[in-house]
Amino acid sequence: MNKKKVLIITYYWPPAGGPGVQRWLKFVKYLPEFNIEPIVYCPSNANYPITDVSLVDQVSPDLTVLKQHIKEPYKLAQLFSKKSKTISKGIIAEKEKQSLMERLMLFVRGNFFIPDARKNWVKPSVKYLSTYIKDFNIDTIITSGPPHSLHLIGLELQQKLDVTWIADFRDPWTTIGYHKQLKLTSASKIKHKNLEKKVLNNANKIIVTSPSTKVEFEQITTQPIQVITNGYDHEKVTTFGLDKKFTLSHIGSLLSKRNPEVLWKVLRDLINEDSDFASNFQLNLVGAVGKEVLQSIETHSLTSSLNSVGYVSHNEAVMFQKKSQLLLLIEIDSEITKAIIPGKLFEYMVANRPIIALGPIGADVASIIKETNTGQFFNYQDYDALKLTIKQHFEAFKKGDLKTNPIGLQKYSRQQLTKNLAQFINP
Repeated sequence: MNKKKVLIITYYWPPAGGPGVQRWLKFVKYLPEFNIEPIVYCPSNANYPITDVSLVDQVSPDLTVLKQHIKEPYKLAQLFSKKSKTISKGIIAEKEKQSLMERLMLFVRGNFFIPDARKNWVKPSVKYLSTYIKDFNIDTIITSGPPHSLHLIGLELQQKLDVTWIADFRDPWTTIGYHKQLKLTSASKIKHKNLEKKVLNNANKIIVTSPSTKVEFEQITTQPIQVITNGYDHEKVTTFGLDKKFTLSHIGSLLSKRNPEVLWKVLRDLINEDSDFASNFQLNLVGAVGKEVLQSIETHSLTSSLNSVGYVSHNEAVMFQKKSQLLLLIEIDSEITKAIIPGKLFEYMVANRPIIALGPIGADVASIIKETNTGQFFNYQDYDALKLTIKQHFEAFKKGDLKTNPIGLQKYSRQQLTKNLAQFINP
């Protein structure tokens, strides 16, 4: 029986690093098990804000990967300001601390590149893929965003060739956290909304990564929407046991607005109140960290306990997860971030280390952590409960008894999630 060919249009692909690449790298790995042959289309010269060459080894030599040139405005912007690289990572300084150049770049990015800086890749991609789709008899395409301009490739191909088009939203569009920081004019806001509505109402099917995003999109479209979260794979990494110190580790970018003052206050107070805690505690920040976060940590006298590692490869990140005593998950305290379920949550869950998570009341993350018994979730006002929990974890650490007892994780495995995807492609 011949496998069904599915064309996957994505911007993030190895050697891209960070969470954006993991979702489709793993789907592509397992789709052949479900009688689907994936074909990946991505840029040949993308200006990725972070790279991880180790991920190239995870791409099967049997996979067809189509690559085409892309014009990258961020490359040009870097000639004028190094800030363009941090903006491309989503690290945007508070409004009052932005330089004139940074404000200008945000205005240009928000109003001249709609929906995003990869918009100029749409036309050449449609031209190239139209021929390929006809030549190889492909009837299903999947676009993955952000960047959401890739959905416009799907829209044009669908209208031109009458293929089945599935739009995968790893993050929301107009309600994504950084959208309000782009200094959008009223006309630009309307244009974003109209493009979002057009995509959602023309895609044959839609995939989202959280229940809240599904609820949001159901207010805009009646097209079928399936929640397929990110997940975990069993990564083979070498670890040498747990850290000797009482480590609390955050893996991934820590943006300026993702700055939990309540946590820094709890840690400062525990250090001041307990000399044993002070001598054993270490805060690991593994990934890019916003300047405001570092300043807040310094204000709370935590610098001496801080180990700021910077960006590491995915394998190294998994190693940090497995050896840390506690894992830290932080989301911006905002109504619009309730839908964000970071991919690292699922890797955290199979690291078998207790999770301390902070975010907005009603966050989707909270229900997943509760149902899997993998940690505790706190909002930004939970000083007493957060302090008590960390204190209890420290006591368990001293006894050598700090552990977690997860339940029901199998449904979040990449293999099971790919099975769900295959069933959505071929009902």
